[in-house]
Formats: sequence, structure tokens, C-alpha cells
Amino acid sequence: QVHLVESGGGLVQAGGSLTLSCVVSVNITNLYGMAWHRRAPEKQRELVGVITSPTITPDYVDSVKGRFSISRDDKKNTIYLSMNNLKPEDTGIYYCEGWDEQKCWGQGTQVAVSS
Repeated sequence: QVHLVESGGGLVQAGGSLTLSCVVSVNITNLYGMAWHRRAPEKQRELVGVITSPTITPDYVDSVKGRFSISRDDKKNTIYLSMNNLKPEDTGIYYCEGWDEQKCWGQGTQVAVSS
């Protein structure tokens, strides 16, 4: 079974930056893809961005385009979510997902953006 562990969340002021990490227990090159999701308070989970291959540009939800960036380090079996110009509406729990024949999720990391 694949295990994913997110880290890097915290409290930041609007306009600030954070980088989240997701460490995977298996070789991520063997996964079909990985993604970051978030769940804002009292809202449904939202897909933030997807990365499927080192050679394909990640795709993002419109609300984070130009501010968020997903990257990967295959040697560390880790993907990252770099978040810049954070806004209060970016507040939520951020989850990492990976999939092959099954979908696997991390436990999430909390991001809070103050105005």
C-alpha cells in the first residue's frame, strides 16, 4: 500500500508564501499521477493541481494559476506545492493524492492565511 505524508503547512499572512511537501512510500515514477487537493472550512474538497509526468506541465485550478506551482523530486519520492501570493481564501487542509490502480491519500496539512 502506498503511504503519503504531507508537511509544510502553517499560518501565513496574505501575500506570503508556503511550500508543502508530500513524501511517498514508493517510487513515484511508478504512479500514474499525483495531485494536490484542498478543503476549505465548510466547503467541499477541491482539486488544486495535477502532475502526471516529469515531462508534462502540471495543470491547476483557475483560482491558483500563476500563484501555485507543483514540482517533483523523483530521487526523494516527493512532490511539492509552492504557494505564492497567498490569499485568505487559500485557507484549508491540503491533501496529497497518488494513484496507480488505486487512489491513496495523505492525512493532510493545515494552511491558514490571515488577512
